[in-house]
Amino acid sequence: MKFDTVAILGSGSFGTAISTVLAPKVKSALIIGRDPEVIESINLEHRNPKYLTNIKLGGNVTASAQIAAAADYPLILFSVPTSATRQCAEALAKHGLQDSTVLLSCAKGIEKTSGERMSEILGELFPNNPIAVLSGPNHAEEIATEQATCAVIGSENHAVACGLQTLFERSFFRPYTSEDLAGIELGGAIKNVYAIAAGMSKGLGLGDNAIAALVTRALAEMTRLGTALGGKPETFAGLSGVGDLIVTCFSVHSRNHRVGLALGGGRSLEEAITALGMVAEGVPNTFSIHEAARKANVRTPIIDAVYAILYENKGVAEAMTELLSRDTRTECD
Repeated sequence: MKFDTVAILGSGSFGTAISTVLAPKVKSALIIGRDPEVIESINLEHRNPKYLTNIKLGGNVTASAQIAAAADYPLILFSVPTSATRQCAEALAKHGLQDSTVLLSCAKGIEKTSGERMSEILGELFPNNPIAVLSGPNHAEEIATEQATCAVIGSENHAVACGLQTLFERSFFRPYTSEDLAGIELGGAIKNVYAIAAGMSKGLGLGDNAIAALVTRALAEMTRLGTALGGKPETFAGLSGVGDLIVTCFSVHSRNHRVGLALGGGRSLEEAITALGMVAEGVPNTFSIHEAARKANVRTPIIDAVYAILYENKGVAEAMTELLSRDTRTECD
């Protein structure tokens, strides 16, 4: 399966970065956005004036505000926040798609109101179309500057997965494939919560020992919850699990880590989000993932602590102290 053209829904940092990966491999790449300034600049100057502003986009990358313009493309990427995925999908569905059109979700999170994964939302609205997901330790800032990156592409359709793998393969971008959509998406969503926790720990002044322990226990917790929700255990040991967990808990590019850092430093959640100026998926994800954990009756002390801080006004130091003072147990429990 080959893709000669691609449409990217979302003109933010990731949509912009992924266009730089795909532009040399396709005849044309169309970015769909809402900001007239961004659209005009991409079309006239081949730059995004608000995200990754120093990156020159390919001459075959164009932009439009009309989602209908994407309907005839054989591959459509959803690179919008999880809170906007359903709305964008509903808008796209009104224009009709060929059954062969492949829909690729790049969002990392689950829907706050329904608890559904992004591929589930797309599957509901486009039951006849092949669905795929892209995830892994993939910060847009490094992709756009062609720093070595690995990703995992998930699809239950083997031909689709292999076609996307060929499309995305570059000298600096190495994609792997998997059939475990649930595990890939859950790993990408759950790790956002732990990035906030890691940031809070650093903001409190905790040392490397404490943060390393937190991330290690987070992986155990992620695997426990992710498998209960339908993912395969081995997926959480892969790129969308431990790989994404590591990068988002320690990288300066991690939005969720920066929110946690601000909270640990004494700022309110509103102040932290305002200072960030971008979407931090971990904030709404914490709510939806906490709800999913309760329904599945899975023990998630780290998620519970972050939830209490974000939604129950518990102090950061108090929540971290409670985590450390819980009853001891065997490591494999």
